Amino acid sequence: MGPSLARLPRAEDNMGPDQQMQARLSGISTRWSLVLDAHRDTADQRREAQRVLLLRYCGAVYRYIRGAVRDEDVAEVLTQEFALRFVRGDFHRASQGKGRFRDFLRVALQNLVTDHFRSRRRKPPAQILDDAAQLPAPEPEGWASDAEFIQRWRQELLDKTWEALAEEEQRTGTPYHTVLRWRAENPEAQVAGLAEQLSRERGRPFTEAGIRQTLHRAREKYADLLVEEVAGSLENADADRLEEELIELELLAYCRSALARRGTKGG
Repeated sequence: MGPSLARLPRAEDNMGPDQQMQARLSGISTRWSLVLDAHRDTADQRREAQRVLLLRYCGAVYRYIRGAVRDEDVAEVLTQEFALRFVRGDFHRASQGKGRFRDFLRVALQNLVTDHFRSRRRKPPAQILDDAAQLPAPEPEGWASDAEFIQRWRQELLDKTWEALAEEEQRTGTPYHTVLRWRAENPEAQVAGLAEQLSRERGRPFTEAGIRQTLHRAREKYADLLVEEVAGSLENADADRLEEELIELELLAYCRSALARRGTKGG
């Protein structure tokens, strides 16, 4: 797709920033699933597991590239390029000796974005102006730091956990996501207000005591789901590796009790 096509009016132009992000991620996920399905020509379980993870964390890929190139349209094109390179096996050396998918992802993304900036520098100035009507932005200094990638990866895991909690609420009918999100957004508010609001919205009574109990269970449920989300991003999710990963992501403080419950279930 040429740059001129990227500037055509789109439905998302009338959306708010959050809606635009979700629309882009939805489109990326759909296209990636088609690309990955078309390249299922290997029986290698590790490669298949990485394909599943790649599709699941396309949001992290897009956000990280967007932060590096500072252009939403370029970021969307590069996320598609990333998927194509992945299925071609271009990143087969990216995770030498690494046991975490995010290590593989970080190195592969660094390579992709570095190639992008190098190719822009190689273009003659006239071609650059014809293609984009502007000179390329300088390569952001320090964009590839481990700390920045870990921060984006951590946020992706938290977002996925919120999604999982919302699915749990839909499945069970218990307002786990509603009460925990409310508390996160209103840390000083009185529980009585939420009890009244839910009673009106759902047509059944909610008491302060009931909301407090649901809030406690929602925190536990969120922590359990977060631990499972992190475990799912590791090729080897034994107890020691999982705890190390939570420490590095600065999530252990939220997950100690969930780790204990997980250990009990596994024992």
